[in-house]
Amino acid sequence: MRARFLLGEVGIGLKRNFTMTFAVIVTVAISLSLLGIGLLSNSQVNAMKDYWYDKIEVSVFLCGSLSESPSCSAGIISSAQRLQIQNELQKMPVVDTVYYESQSQAYSRFQERFKDSAIAQNVTADQLPESFRVKLKDPQQFPVIVSAFSGRPGIDLVQDQRTILEKFFRLLAVLRNGALLVGLASVLTAALLISNTLRIAAFNRRRETGVMKLVGASSWSIQLPFLLEGVISAIIGWGLATGLLALLKSVVDSKVAPLLTFTKFFGWGEVWVASGWLLLTGLTVSVLASLVTLRRYLKV
Repeated sequence: MRARFLLGEVGIGLKRNFTMTFAVIVTVAISLSLLGIGLLSNSQVNAMKDYWYDKIEVSVFLCGSLSESPSCSAGIISSAQRLQIQNELQKMPVVDTVYYESQSQAYSRFQERFKDSAIAQNVTADQLPESFRVKLKDPQQFPVIVSAFSGRPGIDLVQDQRTILEKFFRLLAVLRNGALLVGLASVLTAALLISNTLRIAAFNRRRETGVMKLVGASSWSIQLPFLLEGVISAIIGWGLATGLLALLKSVVDSKVAPLLTFTKFFGWGEVWVASGWLLLTGLTVSVLASLVTLRRYLKV
């Protein structure tokens, strides 16, 4: 089959079913955009995890006047105990840096964090504990610090900041999974619409395909224009979806990132990777939906 004739048949098919073709393009663009948002949401969660987990510290709170844990039954930590704990922390191979925070420093940080809250007016420096803030070489080594210092005399509590972030990341994971499910459901809807459009096109052109079969055209040469119609619609929809994802990235960079400077956002590389997956998904769905429909309804 000549390429010119093939392209001519594809063009005729697209023009003849312009309304349905336009609907397919829009549906594919929206469904792939939703799936792309789900993929970028996954990239965003991973970027935030890498950023925050790298900054995670382990807080070793020392016994103060208000401590009630059994390890603080002897009262406020002594200078000798504090120095011994600091030396042992610094010698541990899993520890990167150790920073001591006094009660006055803890109070200043507390006042800065809650300066607009009424609770800031009811807290004094002697109510806040001293602590060592420990940066680990690998955040996953937190259990080593726990086993070595939890329940030890002079230590009130060993707290991993990761436990606080895990709740937040679990919430983000739920939202990410929801976005991916919506995107996949939309892709299924697009596949059904492609299938329905090709079925109508095959029905409208049944006389032409019958004549082609009578003059010796193979089934594949008759079905190929219909298949290309679906593929072209999917490619145009993918192009629109990629444009929407690029627009989303531009908005994040220009509007969101300057306001939320305390975290990291996905980069352009993730956008192009997501676009590649969307192209593969669009082509796969289009080809499969077309082949199944043509095999069933285009009997030549």
